[in-house]
Amino acid sequence: MINIRNREEIELIRESGRLVAGALDLASELVGPGVETGTLDREIEEYIIGHGATPEFKGFHGYPAAICASINEEVVHGIPGSRALRNGDIVGIDVGVRKNGYVADGARTFAVNGITEGTERLLGVTKEALNKAVSIVREGIHLSDVSHAIQRVAEDAGFSVVRELTGHGVGTELHEPPEIPNYGDPGLGPVLKVGMVLAIEPMFNAGTPGVETLADNWTVVTADRNRSAHFEHTVAVTTTGADVLTRS
Repeated sequence: MINIRNREEIELIRESGRLVAGALDLASELVGPGVETGTLDREIEEYIIGHGATPEFKGFHGYPAAICASINEEVVHGIPGSRALRNGDIVGIDVGVRKNGYVADGARTFAVNGITEGTERLLGVTKEALNKAVSIVREGIHLSDVSHAIQRVAEDAGFSVVRELTGHGVGTELHEPPEIPNYGDPGLGPVLKVGMVLAIEPMFNAGTPGVETLADNWTVVTADRNRSAHFEHTVAVTTTGADVLTRS
């Protein structure tokens, strides 16, 4: 069952969403050459706790950190630690926040000085796909219309879509129905209704779509070790469009 949230619940999710956006804004200020991903994790955790909330990822199925920090060929779920960012890297920062019992989820991929034109294009197209998906969300469309729109942006630009990982519903839990693939034919699946809250998250690879999980049982990397980008918003469905709950 896909949860339908009332106005009060959506405002509580928005409060968490503002903290997700603030955490990602903080990440954008901190990311730079020589900065360790563990430092990003500590600073963002302090920011979340300082605003009376908790980092939803920490302890989720045993995950050890407040954020995911995924560098270059790492698609998602990279564990922060002592690895320092270098010029030319990209790093995807994924953040979940719980406040007053409600959760929001968001991600951005950041560049660390002097990325190649191809990498810059990968980031731009992935962000474009998220914006396109958000722009078509409204009451009455099929969920797969969102998935199809994301796939078209990726493949028209020559990139591939990760198929093993999906977006999801979010609200009182981090992962709720429905799953939201980033590919598929239009006109299928559930019809969107006012009050549904969705975490939409395109994940695009520069090379082939295949992925694998490293020995830490968390970090997902591209099978061909080409780079990957990830952007995510939490949105609420309305009669006229998407209400973005993780906007800066």
